[in-house]
Amino acid sequence: MTTFASGTTASNKDRLTRDALTVLQPGFPGTTAPDWLLRRLGEGLASVGLFGRNITSPEQLAALTAQLRAERGDVLVAIDEEGGDVTRLEVRTGSSFPGNHALGAVDDVSLTLEVAAELGRRLAECGVNLNWAPSADVNSNAANPVIGVRSFGADPDLVARHTAAYVTGLQSAGVAACTKHFPGHGDTAVDSHHALPRIDADPAVLAERELTPFRAAIAAGSRAVMTAHILVPALDPARPATLSPRILTTLLREELGYDGLIVTDGMEMQAVAATYGIERGSVLAIAAGADAICVGGGLADDETVRRLRDALVTAVRTGELPEQRLAEAAERVRALARWTATEAKAGGGTGHTPDGAAHAGRADVGLVAARRALRLTGGDVFTPLVEPPFVAAFTPVANFAVGDETPWGVAAELLRLLPGTETAGFAGADAGHAALVAAGERRIVVVVRDEHRHPWMTTALDTVLTARPDTIVVEMGVPQAPPRGALYIATHGAARVCGRAAAEVIAGA
Repeated sequence: MTTFASGTTASNKDRLTRDALTVLQPGFPGTTAPDWLLRRLGEGLASVGLFGRNITSPEQLAALTAQLRAERGDVLVAIDEEGGDVTRLEVRTGSSFPGNHALGAVDDVSLTLEVAAELGRRLAECGVNLNWAPSADVNSNAANPVIGVRSFGADPDLVARHTAAYVTGLQSAGVAACTKHFPGHGDTAVDSHHALPRIDADPAVLAERELTPFRAAIAAGSRAVMTAHILVPALDPARPATLSPRILTTLLREELGYDGLIVTDGMEMQAVAATYGIERGSVLAIAAGADAICVGGGLADDETVRRLRDALVTAVRTGELPEQRLAEAAERVRALARWTATEAKAGGGTGHTPDGAAHAGRADVGLVAARRALRLTGGDVFTPLVEPPFVAAFTPVANFAVGDETPWGVAAELLRLLPGTETAGFAGADAGHAALVAAGERRIVVVVRDEHRHPWMTTALDTVLTARPDTIVVEMGVPQAPPRGALYIATHGAARVCGRAAAEVIAGA
């Protein structure tokens, strides 16, 4: 009998390889499952991650998930469907749900639960059973380039109660929640897709601010938690959270008492990949206490899966990764797969909250929430438009998590209500002058997104308002700047329903 360096024998080599495949959550290109992916499911792969590139319609998505389940009945099909600005189900049209910041602005936990339950119902209907949501990050840094409207807000208690409601609603539909980004990505000024962010807060602040929503999520029974690729020196001065035993095992497992699945954020993101590489990063993440490796946002092929599997197997054989730690991680993945399979057999969720109260889903709950989230200044004296305006969209560089393929703004909805509405996008120092020239004599609606983070946007808006004080301003990011314009509308998000709600006000509909 062959014996490897760690004591692994040929008799359990297959189990080791299967465990290594089980902890991976890869993506893939296309709208049908490639042969290599189906083969890997047969070999032990237990999870698949879906992105906008994989989805064209609910019917196509249902067919895709059925194809995956024909190969492995309990496969975890994961998606990054936060609603609001981050949508995969409606990546080409914009979301039917307004997103976390809008829900936090309304601050009605029953509404948040209902929105999450309806979103979960739609996911379950399409065969998706793990959602990398909600974001429990407290957006305490107004300059944050990657969280913003993905957060319920800047108050830890508000974020906590809505995180718990979201987890409860989503899981009532039989879809596992994956609360993110532990231990909290809100106080960062760097996007971890591009570099390693750092949070320099002391332990007391972290406990009171960052960890409060995660405690609420754990108490609500969140089936999964996603790690953050951030450095928090007060917790671990050497390694980012995703690779830190102190943060994942000591803090999350032992101190907070969490026993569910720990999923990494995308391992191809530069915060980890640029320093450690995805293979070594994956080994360190599992060793630190993570159970599932999310990879596939930009790397989505069989070669990536093979490399990661082999890296984990080699790490066990050399003694760098304890075999029991890998086996434990794989078992947590399988346990979640069993939970989702049981929920699916029960009809895609009980339709009840844990206290036994039934919730009746409303297909239009997203629009209802978006309307309630609007905050208007000047609306008491505003006369709705009857003539088609010119919409000037001051367009910032897209947040990587959001992507630049998802449409946003109010122009499409105004065109429906006021035929003849025209629009154009502008950016940079001359955006204001260009917008004035393009608008001509038409009434101007300026749409901004996080004006406070973009000085050029403030300059452009000043230029337009100086020349045309009757301009309507719609802020579709986090409202920070003082309201101005003849009518100022804060939507608290740029989802399609947010644009519709704003357009209804502008057109008096």
